Amino acid sequence: MAFQNGIQFKSLVEFWEYLPPEESLLAEILRQIIIEKLPLTHKEKLCYNVPYFYLKRRVCFIWPSTIPWGGFKNGVMLGFCYGNRLQDKLQYLTHGTNKQVFYKIYKSAEEINATAIQQLIFEAIAIDETW
Repeated sequence: MAFQNGIQFKSLVEFWEYLPPEESLLAEILRQIIIEKLPLTHKEKLCYNVPYFYLKRRVCFIWPSTIPWGGFKNGVMLGFCYGNRLQDKLQYLTHGTNKQVFYKIYKSAEEINATAIQQLIFEAIAIDETW
């Protein structure tokens, strides 16, 4: 059975090679911010055909619009799996229709606020430590 309109990656390398250049750039910037702040014990693996970052549980994910099922047409989404538990004092994330996952969609590198993302990652790490 074909997964997501025939797209099914066997590795993260396949995922990164599949992305168009503009999405690849945004996704790589987000990935670097994430892996620089997560503990070395984190895991990065494909789930729903996109990279998810784990500690004890899922922390966050990067979902380019090129990958089906994301529910948006342009850009790259950074989602926090337990966004509903984050304080998000800057109100940086969009709450959308999902009660748990909060996110931000980026359409250009200039929109990426590394400081805000880093703060959210620190909050997400603290939440993960309570599991």
